[in-house]
Amino acid sequence: MIVFWPLQLCALKSNNAKCLEMKKKLLFAMLFCVSFVFAQKADFRKCDKFSEKNLKRYCPALGIYPSWIPKTGMFWYNYMTDEGLKYYIVDPRKKIKREMFSSEDMVAWLTERLGKTYNVRDFRLSTLTFEEGNANRFTFLKEGRKFRYYIDEKRLEEIEEADACHFFPQRGPVWQSWSADSSCRVYAWKHNLYLLKGEDTIRLTTDGERGFSYSVMRDKDTENKTTPAISWVGNENIFYVLRQDRRQVKELWVIDHLAEPRPKLKTYKFPMPGEKDVYRYDLQLFYPITGEKIAVNINKYPDQEVSIISSDLEKYPDDLYFTRKSRMCDCMDLCRVNTRTGEVTEVISEVSKPYFTEQLFDCRILNGGQDILWWSERTGWGHYYLYDRDGRLKNAVTKGNFVVCHASRVDVEKRCMVFEGYGKEKGINPNYRFYYSVNFDGSGMRLLTPGNGYHSVEFGRGEPYFVDIYSRVDMAPISVVRNMEGKLLVELEKVDVSKMEKIGWKAPRRIQVKAADGVTDLYGVMYTPFVMDSTLSYPIIAYVYPGPQEDQVPQVFALDDNSNQSLAQLGFIVVHVGFRGGNMFRGRNFYNFGYGNLRDYALDDCKYMIEQLADRYSFIDLDRVGIYGHSGGGFMSATSLLTYPDFYKVAVATSGNYDNNIYTKWWGEMYHGVKMKGENERHGRKGYIFESKIPTTIELANRLKGKLLLITGDMDNNVHPANTMRLVHALIEANKRFDMLIVPGADHGIESPYYYNVVRHYFAEHLLGDSMDGADFK
Repeated sequence: MIVFWPLQLCALKSNNAKCLEMKKKLLFAMLFCVSFVFAQKADFRKCDKFSEKNLKRYCPALGIYPSWIPKTGMFWYNYMTDEGLKYYIVDPRKKIKREMFSSEDMVAWLTERLGKTYNVRDFRLSTLTFEEGNANRFTFLKEGRKFRYYIDEKRLEEIEEADACHFFPQRGPVWQSWSADSSCRVYAWKHNLYLLKGEDTIRLTTDGERGFSYSVMRDKDTENKTTPAISWVGNENIFYVLRQDRRQVKELWVIDHLAEPRPKLKTYKFPMPGEKDVYRYDLQLFYPITGEKIAVNINKYPDQEVSIISSDLEKYPDDLYFTRKSRMCDCMDLCRVNTRTGEVTEVISEVSKPYFTEQLFDCRILNGGQDILWWSERTGWGHYYLYDRDGRLKNAVTKGNFVVCHASRVDVEKRCMVFEGYGKEKGINPNYRFYYSVNFDGSGMRLLTPGNGYHSVEFGRGEPYFVDIYSRVDMAPISVVRNMEGKLLVELEKVDVSKMEKIGWKAPRRIQVKAADGVTDLYGVMYTPFVMDSTLSYPIIAYVYPGPQEDQVPQVFALDDNSNQSLAQLGFIVVHVGFRGGNMFRGRNFYNFGYGNLRDYALDDCKYMIEQLADRYSFIDLDRVGIYGHSGGGFMSATSLLTYPDFYKVAVATSGNYDNNIYTKWWGEMYHGVKMKGENERHGRKGYIFESKIPTTIELANRLKGKLLLITGDMDNNVHPANTMRLVHALIEANKRFDMLIVPGADHGIESPYYYNVVRHYFAEHLLGDSMDGADFK
């Protein structure tokens, strides 16, 4: 729709020359506005042409997926080329990459044996398997028949059924859990544990019930025997159970309107911020031979969370490790349990304000606990620290003003490790992932993955080599093999984008701007129409996701990330930038920026980012600004439109958590905060009161001026549709006009071709003035 503001000309006489001249100028201006708008008619043909679905025809492969061959130091992979899918085998030690077979020859052989014709370009092998220790031959299935191929001899043979089938003895029904010595087995029935020993059945527990179960089916009643939620302690006839008490946690519901023959109610547990009834934990040790059990005393913090830490129980069965975290999310302990006595020893206890970054937290129990790798942000930057069995700090393994996390490979014998690092390489985007090695004593840190880009690695099974795949949004993926010193051994593949370039595709632009403080650097991506008219200015749309756990800004190459590249082809500038508070890889101060301000922390950075880009690029029209996002991005989009109603003109907000007080407990309490107050009586025992109150988007509903489209799925059991309905109610109460789409049967992953078309057409109509006039989506 195009709206012209009324122009009062009633005071001017029609025969007045000055009046006629003014009328001419006004008419020219109006015609100019009309031509200006329609000159930017949304180009849906280009939008479709440069969508990921279409671009895959020109660039079908974006990377490789190596499969290491056990005990050979070699791996194989396949890769789509112009001639079809090629299979390669790589020997890093010899620095050799070669084809495993000729596709033309393989097709000819199989056609002769199976009597079926195959297209070489579409030819694929299924269930391709190498024998352990033998990189010269592999087996595969075709048309239900099994074949073996010899690479060096270039020979194919069919395997007879007797040779092809390998039967492994089954120890019994899958719901049974066997002890290491096969002397007994355990199962669950009606949420309790039962022991089978010979022909005898012994009931081990009586306190199991729905929501506090010993079964893996903890929230469902059944008459069938089920798999027990137990873990055996190495080769000992001991097992443990960590139960989660979910009985008092309140439920949420969604309705499956599409269920046949009647709509169906689906129920699930969902604790919310500040609620008194949350998950609680119970740890027990069982000794089935004697029938004894020990209730382990794991309690310290009110409403604590408990997790078992992986350790080598087969080699060191005497010690079981667990962590416990306070509900305030700021205290973390590592504890050791004596599996013979149930005695608990607190090994490490740390406080991290305002909270532990649990997505990066890591703890490795090595050498039976003689060495403990512990991740901490005590310096403001995530690093690993080495402790001994008694919790005494030996040394910092890593240090510096950069983030270390996710130990990818730990070599106990050589006392070294490989880890991810962010922000160490100067002059490079600090969001890019690199891999480094370091000795346990902190010496010998080495960069393993050089190259300005975001790296992913694939290690073998102990081999001193790895595959390094790296790219940027403006650089196609490169795959190479390196040794453990980072030296290049073999070049594998470099994605060819020349065919896309021939049809007009261009890589997006990497951008860098300042945060609203004018100091902090922010990084992102800008997508533009591939063909731009220098006489025009273009609306700008911000695609947002504030985090806090991640900002979802693409770092690697993609054909059409989040469909933003194709959206730009309609005639928009689309930007996606990471804001303060939304990235855990840039240090604690950056990441914790939004603590206590969960609704608003990213808003100023986003607005200031758009203003900077408009100053930098004359083709950006600051009078036509849109914003959209999904989940936290939907929450931020609606909040931005309502906070800055004169700046943003259009918002599409999808599946947004507009009221974080009814979103999940861990999100609100960790990222906004929770206060612990005095004790009270509940469920027959004393406990503490926890309070959390988070500002909502709903409180801003009366500020709406622009165009707002709210979208949600009616089966969203992550961000419940009540979030959207409460905002809708507030908008109605404020007498505001808005648009809304409810997608039947859709859960939180609501994105679909229809969804993307709705987003595109909404922005085309309200930022370009290009309405569909009731036409169907193409």
